[in-house]
Amino acid sequence: MKTHADEIEQIKEILPLLPETALHEIRDFAFYLADREERRRALVARVLKAEQEPDTVTCRSAEEFMKAIESAEDDDQA
Repeated sequence: MKTHADEIEQIKEILPLLPETALHEIRDFAFYLADREERRRALVARVLKAEQEPDTVTCRSAEEFMKAIESAEDDDQA
């Protein structure tokens, strides 16, 4: 069974074989994936918070609920 460390080591072995342009693309893609994961975690946190305080959000549809969550202030900013 492969572990995360094994997969990271495989990636490290491949990187020196690639041209510089491919390394830039890999870097950019890794930053993109990290950003998407950060945004996903933030959304999950906002949804969980909204579920714990259901009286603070009144919506008629799932779309309206998602818009309310997205427009809510983060705890860090309040």
